[in-house]
Amino acid sequence: MPRTRPLLSVLLVLLLVPSGIEGQFPEVLTAGDDPVPVLVVPGWGDTAPDVEPIRQRLIEAGWPESRVSTLSFRDPVGSNAAHAQEIGTAIRVLQGLTGAERVDVVAHSMGGLAVRQYLVTKEGPPSVRRVAFLGTPHRGTVAAVLAWGDGGREMVPGSDFLMSLRHEGGVPEGIEALALRTPMDLRVIPASSARLRGERVTNVEVCCPTHTQLVDDADTFDVILRFLVLGPD
Repeated sequence: MPRTRPLLSVLLVLLLVPSGIEGQFPEVLTAGDDPVPVLVVPGWGDTAPDVEPIRQRLIEAGWPESRVSTLSFRDPVGSNAAHAQEIGTAIRVLQGLTGAERVDVVAHSMGGLAVRQYLVTKEGPPSVRRVAFLGTPHRGTVAAVLAWGDGGREMVPGSDFLMSLRHEGGVPEGIEALALRTPMDLRVIPASSARLRGERVTNVEVCCPTHTQLVDDADTFDVILRFLVLGPD
């Protein structure tokens, strides 16, 4: 069955969002090209089905199914260092399947810490163009004292792992980042820990999904969509 132009629905969705950015769409929206592939990363204790709502929304917005991927970590509560290696493998697979030089990443909760670990340890040119963090405890969360596994210990505020992630620009040069937080987050405590400091990071507060609801909240997805298509607003 023939597929319609993949970005047509992206354009329609964006035009329907009252954002005040009409007329500022990049050339890719009118060129008929496929959008940048997206890898969706789950958080602590979660697997691919838990972030499937984001994948489905991207497909509904115009991404071909082959250009949106999710992953499940071998140990969902394991170390972010191990998760970072799995993210690197998933990115290489997505690049190989699509032929894209770089991909975008949407990461929920602790998955964002693994993404940051991947970004700061990867050698060579960036393989990620833009990354959206959803409720990621960048400076840790006191709730981690109740979490188990290496991942839980790494999320304790002041952990050696968190200190190793500090980067002057928030993320390495050549990468754009969005950090989304919600005041109703009862897993990232304090909620301000979901802010990521750095000149290459845009911080946005959305009201008012819970930590879990960030992956399936329409207003949150609108912010993610505009960031992936247009970059920092």
